[in-house]
Amino acid sequence: MPAALAEVVSDFKEVEGQDKLQLLLEFANELPPLPADLEEAAMEPVPECQSPLFLHVDADDRAHVRLYFSAPAEAPTTRGFAAILAAGLDDLPADEILAVPDDFYSELGLAKLISPLRLRGMSAMLTRIKKRLR
Repeated sequence: MPAALAEVVSDFKEVEGQDKLQLLLEFANELPPLPADLEEAAMEPVPECQSPLFLHVDADDRAHVRLYFSAPAEAPTTRGFAAILAAGLDDLPADEILAVPDDFYSELGLAKLISPLRLRGMSAMLTRIKKRLR
């Protein structure tokens, strides 16, 4: 697992119960805005997510893959998941992103707090990122 993503996982392991949800909300508030030249309409939808989520994978430079996400403020769980992926994977080499375990999110310890359907949304985001990189 890339160091930045391992650090995020470690942050979640350090807190218990409802504090994990609070940490997820903090991530949601830190989701980077889209660059001015990228419009949501040009991004790929992730229909597996419970709330509208769009992503864009810029792999022109495979040594520095850029990840962009758009999710409404009214969808803090989805925004939180996107922000975790952005914090843990943005600007990494494609090979490192492709090597991330598909179920890494299980290590966040959110399964007792968030529905399996919502957790599958995070899995779908990672799957789509990897598909674009392949």
